[in-house]
Amino acid sequence: MKTNKIVRSAHDREWQLQEAKNRLSQVVNLALNDGPQTITLRGKPSAVVVSFDEYRRLTQPCIGLSKFFRQSPLCDVELDLNRSADLSRGVEL
Repeated sequence: MKTNKIVRSAHDREWQLQEAKNRLSQVVNLALNDGPQTITLRGKPSAVVVSFDEYRRLTQPCIGLSKFFRQSPLCDVELDLNRSADLSRGVEL
């Protein structure tokens, strides 16, 4: 069974804040099915409603932190991690 998606222009995905509040269910449903929905405040884009899956995809790191450090160009640099045995210096109070 084939479903036809309605192609919407970017302008059709913009909602004035008051309209978005009044039609929140529709805004969320469109975000789930058609993609991000922009909410404008005083005519300027202010927020975007996206599906949770899209949010996770956008915020999830591409690679893990340990893999990121292993792939770093500085991976083979030796660090001196020994603490200095010097005494602390005196401070006049």
